[in-house]
Amino acid sequence: MARSKIQSESQSKARFGYRRHADQDRTGGNIPQYPVVVVGAGPVGLSLAIDLAQRGQGVVLLDDADRIGEGSRAICFSKRSLEFWDRLGVGQRVVDKGVRWSVGKIFHGASQLYQFDLLPEQGHKRPAFINLQQFYAEAYLVDRVQELAGVDLRWRNKVVALEQRNDRAILTVETPDGPYRIGADYVVACDGARSSLRQMVGAEFAGKVFEDQFLIADVRMAAEFPTERWFWFDPPFHAGRSALLHKQPDDIWRIDLQLNPDADPVAEKRPENVRPRIARMLGHDKFDFEWISLYKFQCRRMDKFIHGRVIFAGDAAHQVSPFGARGANSGLEDAENLAWKLDRVLRKISPEALLESYHVERSTAADENIRESTRSTDFMAPGTRQEARLRKAVLSLAKETEFGKRMINGGRLSVPSVYDSPLSTADRDAWRGGPRPGASMLDAPIAAPAGEPAFLTDAFIKAGTRFTLLEFANGAAVDAPRDVGVIRIGGNGGFSDSAGLAAARYDAEPGTAYLLRPDGYVAARFRHPTRSALDAALARAAGHNGGSPWHC
Repeated sequence: MARSKIQSESQSKARFGYRRHADQDRTGGNIPQYPVVVVGAGPVGLSLAIDLAQRGQGVVLLDDADRIGEGSRAICFSKRSLEFWDRLGVGQRVVDKGVRWSVGKIFHGASQLYQFDLLPEQGHKRPAFINLQQFYAEAYLVDRVQELAGVDLRWRNKVVALEQRNDRAILTVETPDGPYRIGADYVVACDGARSSLRQMVGAEFAGKVFEDQFLIADVRMAAEFPTERWFWFDPPFHAGRSALLHKQPDDIWRIDLQLNPDADPVAEKRPENVRPRIARMLGHDKFDFEWISLYKFQCRRMDKFIHGRVIFAGDAAHQVSPFGARGANSGLEDAENLAWKLDRVLRKISPEALLESYHVERSTAADENIRESTRSTDFMAPGTRQEARLRKAVLSLAKETEFGKRMINGGRLSVPSVYDSPLSTADRDAWRGGPRPGASMLDAPIAAPAGEPAFLTDAFIKAGTRFTLLEFANGAAVDAPRDVGVIRIGGNGGFSDSAGLAAARYDAEPGTAYLLRPDGYVAARFRHPTRSALDAALARAAGHNGGSPWHC
């Protein structure tokens, strides 16, 4: 992505000085060994390192830069990502700084076609989305890392070589003081779209590269626009193309403008050429530039997310278009999916085969994100006459019909993945609703036994973000195995559900129980669980598909 050199004071980043580590003084074949080395200190790598450290693992986190990334880049973080960050201890800080929103509007020309609300119901701790510049999110995650003894964050440490052995991987790391070597049981590559580790393992990155170019301008201005996502097809200020407007903190507004495929990228990103475009959109020129970028985007992924002792996550494993906010959010889902599995394998309480479920679940999620991103892109930037005629017909239908509005694709927003997973136990009971096995847990308001208001996502954190049994009491309860958390709704000492939203969202009857994985996904659900059924579901969810006993 080409970037301008504009950088305001609000975007200036603290530099993190390089520090020599004792590992660099090892001599001979005495290579230091760690459980996990994470490469790349972006949102995905930082979040993964924090999650692992909170589970008791020692993590070395390497980054070849000495500061947080420049520019806003990702700005739109989903409810699911916020709930993950709550578990990592940074969620409230992100929400306090971010701009909350759930409403989006779609325009054709100067007329509004329709609007949507991504979280129309009440009773959730977190909003549908918040907008926050990526550098703020990274700064909060770095602060959290610095609070944890289990993460060793090393700036200006660039991985330049990889050697894979049967029981470990060895990295050669370049620093201002020269190279050194470091070993790890597992290496997790979170080093972005241009991943050097992906090249080192010789993996291909198959998919589609779109030729249309898009201009991003982050501008500072005082504006009365509501905190909504506005998307235009063929607006009067940018005829024949598309445009997007989003609010960020600090009176910053994100503007995306589609350009011609043959536009000169060097000329288009010059501020003197960008200003007239933005002025036509806003109807004034009382704004300052914070960041300007021009990009073409790609929808592609690796064939395998695991190569020996190296595991790939985030943009290193898959890329999608930015429309729909599926890039950073899907990378964060990678991190939460991988952390608990890697922790269990390192503790030797689950077989290494459990890690294969990371590839199965997250590669399928990547395929879904790529499909949705490709469909959005094909609709927003038709590549053929047939696609252009289809879009024209749909936009015309949308003025008169509801089904036409549903066909419009201005970037379908990120939603939590639903896994068809080998870790899930299939339903045996009848259900009218509720999250099925392979879906993420739903939030709902509850109250603690002493009466304090809370949410189910809070209770899950207090249960230890481990395997957890969510029970809706009927006077009796299954005896959960050791090291399985319990959230009890109703009964003596349980949380209360006075609003009835928890029971409604989980289609709960007296005796209903859900087995939640450590990442908050449903592993199994029961109308009336037995200990044997629970043990079998736990064993399956922990990777013991051959019928091995449950290990805590």
